Amino acid sequence: MKNKEEDFSLIRKVNEGDTSAFRQLVYLHKDVSLSLAYSILKDLTISEDVIQDVFIKVFHKLSTFNFKSSFSTWLYRIVINTSYNELKKRKASISLDEDNTGNLFAPIENKDFMRKSDQKKYINLALKQLRTDEALALRLFYLCELSIKEIEEITNFKKSKIKVDLHRGRENLNFQLRQLLGDDINYLL
Repeated sequence: MKNKEEDFSLIRKVNEGDTSAFRQLVYLHKDVSLSLAYSILKDLTISEDVIQDVFIKVFHKLSTFNFKSSFSTWLYRIVINTSYNELKKRKASISLDEDNTGNLFAPIENKDFMRKSDQKKYINLALKQLRTDEALALRLFYLCELSIKEIEEITNFKKSKIKVDLHRGRENLNFQLRQLLGDDINYLL
């Protein structure tokens, strides 16, 4: 597994004092980490702040990494725990009825395809409407390509809960995308 070996090599370099190796490690994992935080917090600005805090924690705790699991598993657990702690601290109440989509949902002019950036916007907006655990499970399973066992390890959720969250998440994501796009959903993928 190339990514795991690359991560381990970078971690060893960081522990030897090479700060540029840490920048590489951040670069490799920042996008997925932000996506996971966003799944929980549903606010990009807050998620970005949390990810900055996460990487500061990771830098200070990297010497405690034991190389028994993958770095991404260790990191994602920190991202998820920090995000949930931030959510509790803010006592956020997320309204699923809130409509802040603006003019994003103009009819699709070119029916042959949808730009990747548009695909991401629609999928992220639909994911934002899902329950936190459903959005998180979908991102870990599909975006991070983690197994149910790895998700279990990262989240401390039971296997049955993860399977239910994935099933409901897929159904609810499909529903939300249909609400947003109507018949144009066929051009999403």
